Amino acid sequence: MPERTVVLGSAQGLHARPAKIFVEEAARQPVPVFVRTGERGPVPAGGLLGVLSLGAGPGAEVTLSADGDGADAVLDALAALLARDLDAEPDAEPDAGPGPAAGAAP
Repeated sequence: MPERTVVLGSAQGLHARPAKIFVEEAARQPVPVFVRTGERGPVPAGGLLGVLSLGAGPGAEVTLSADGDGADAVLDALAALLARDLDAEPDAEPDAGPGPAAGAAP
């Protein structure tokens, strides 16, 4: 089973926001991906609670594994994602702006 080990690029580690970005991307992949750090894991990379349970702090080494057609490309892409500072990434969700009642006269 191919593996990739990467040092987390997010200054705060794999907390809620970077974990959400990673998990959403991992869940879109055509092969199952697992992640572990130190003695914790492996857990499915597509599950937010599992990824958060790893407690991967700043500068932690995270190991990804996957098996199946295209696993190497998937691991390369996910490792590159984790190496970035995901705290600095713009929100993926567009700003919906004010609700329909905002600014309305009574």
